[in-house]
Amino acid sequence: MNHGYIKLYRKVMDSFVWTNPQMFKLWMLCLMKASHDDRRFLFNGQEIRVSSGQFVTGRDALGKEYNEGTQSDQQVVSRTLWRWMKKFENEQMLSIKSTTKYSIISINNWNEYQVSDQQLSSDCPSTVQHLSTYKNDKNDKNDKNNNISSSKRKTHVYAEDSIYYQLANKLFGKISQNQNIKKPNLNSWADDIRKMIKIDKRSHSQVSNMIEWCTTDSFWSTVVLSAKKLRDKYDTMAAQANREYHKKSNSYQRQPIRKEKLPDWADKPQVDTDDPEKVAEINQRLQEYLKNKEESRNDGIK
Repeated sequence: MNHGYIKLYRKVMDSFVWTNPQMFKLWMLCLMKASHDDRRFLFNGQEIRVSSGQFVTGRDALGKEYNEGTQSDQQVVSRTLWRWMKKFENEQMLSIKSTTKYSIISINNWNEYQVSDQQLSSDCPSTVQHLSTYKNDKNDKNDKNNNISSSKRKTHVYAEDSIYYQLANKLFGKISQNQNIKKPNLNSWADDIRKMIKIDKRSHSQVSNMIEWCTTDSFWSTVVLSAKKLRDKYDTMAAQANREYHKKSNSYQRQPIRKEKLPDWADKPQVDTDDPEKVAEINQRLQEYLKNKEESRNDGIK
């Protein structure tokens, strides 16, 4: 069992065992005692079969191995060691299957962290040192590959009838009216739109209205050429759009109220008020006149 080596992952520094040197020593003992492959051996005269990542021990046997060669004032009693083993089990670091004569300890996720190249002999320290360096480089590459894989897994695919894709397509259409741009990856644009709605808490109508506003503004229509830029500059554009709105609103409120000048026949009608037919005729003509003036004014605004 004293041949080869084990892998020790850096994330052990985030574990509770890292802050307790004696508990850390016990965890290292468990890892080093675990079998690298399936085997049979004798324990207290009884043949026992263990699988990869397992070892057989007992409370007293564990205490003997742990304290071997240790000064008496630094030794830990078997009862405390076994309590720590139970804590490891509660933290799902290992599992314990006990009988009246022995316990089989199984290291959880052993095959995930310890692979088949563990059989390297410790008789070749220079080779071990080289392999250790190689493994660090390999871990860096694996971390990079894991980040890439994680990024790919997070990529969303949007149906063309989804609101995100539709808004992305609307933005592209509006930009195309002002700029001659190549058709982008609309799925990527849709993902930026989704972030605006889900993360930035914009409503669908707010995003749609901003697309309308920025693609007709003389300045922002030359800046916002992607969904990402729309998201990045949204707050700035919203502030400007609000200022312009309030400016127009205040200007409209300050405009004097026009007084309609009525025609002579309506301003001072010379009719016999005792004649109801004449009064009705004047009222009808007045209503038609005011209606025509209102329609004429609306046509001018349009």
